[in-house]
Amino acid sequence: MTTSNIQLTSTISEDNKLTLALKNIEIPQPGADEVVIRLEAAPLNPSDLAVLFSAADMTTAQQSGTEQSPVITADVPAKFMPAVKARVGKAIPVGNEGAGTVIAAGSSAAAQALMGKTVAVIGGGTYRQFISANIQSCLPLKEGTTAKEGASSFVNPLTALAMVETMRAEGHKAIIHAAAASNLGQMLNRICIADGVDLINIVRKAEQETLLRDMGAKYIVNSSSATFLADLTAAIIETGATIAFDPIGGGKLTSDILNCMEVVAVRDMKEHSVYGSDTFKQVYIYGALDRGPITLNRNFGFAWAVNGFLLFNALGKLGTKTVIAMRKRVADEITTTFASHYTHEVSLAEVLQLKSMAAYSKQATGEKFLITPQK
Repeated sequence: MTTSNIQLTSTISEDNKLTLALKNIEIPQPGADEVVIRLEAAPLNPSDLAVLFSAADMTTAQQSGTEQSPVITADVPAKFMPAVKARVGKAIPVGNEGAGTVIAAGSSAAAQALMGKTVAVIGGGTYRQFISANIQSCLPLKEGTTAKEGASSFVNPLTALAMVETMRAEGHKAIIHAAAASNLGQMLNRICIADGVDLINIVRKAEQETLLRDMGAKYIVNSSSATFLADLTAAIIETGATIAFDPIGGGKLTSDILNCMEVVAVRDMKEHSVYGSDTFKQVYIYGALDRGPITLNRNFGFAWAVNGFLLFNALGKLGTKTVIAMRKRVADEITTTFASHYTHEVSLAEVLQLKSMAAYSKQATGEKFLITPQK
């Protein structure tokens, strides 16, 4: 077996510099309940970019090193250094998830049972060639499933499922989702169609409307349309949606959603109240595609909340039994309901080329990058 194990790391130094580089580390040895995975595919998710780039100003990025081992450096504005002080001087491994083949297993029966199997893995540092992981962090894939098909088995699938389970747990009956043409948005559509859950999809482009309509989506509204607010309100009237998930974060979309929910809620009020309706309205922000301030125009009464939505926090609230069922569903439907589609494949070295970075850092809807660590 090869002795090479290349890993991508992100480091912020005390002199306000971000350095992205490839390091050659030892191939790990598994503990009793661990396996060593030969990673063959790992997705570039927005959450990975947050670790990769941190608070750096990537317009200052410069490339050095060699073609096989490039190095990227960029400036971190001084005002952001206090926020990242906990990671200063530390080479942070990048990558939340991936998939590959188990090449070594610990002594436990559960670990041995995974030997030679293709598994998905979560837990950090997957932008490398070989990783050691606890068996609880692994998801055995059905026979015939490739590493590429299983690479995105955790972040997007479990987030989409967690949205539906959170809706149920909190007593809502329909969902609003922004940036709905994304890989995650398409998964959420397939889940909601299969489970009979009404889903209002917010998109920005006509072609995204067509994409989702061809998938069978019923409620689609375009935020670029002059009739957006009226269209959103009409969809809420039909569905009764009182929970939304927004990956954009900044701007006024969250406010628009809450205001449209309130417009619908007050229609059924028998008496006027200066405090607005008593219908509780919830918006969860789970991304930061727009890093600007969240603007709230307070026309939606007092029965509302805006919260962050992180996958592992959500899973903790849902409970072990529900999470086990979610994981099984992902494994069973990874090539159908939870299929991910990649527009670009890059090696670890290509991740650290300015041309590639300019493309994947856009986080454009409809474009998704896959890292192939063995190339």
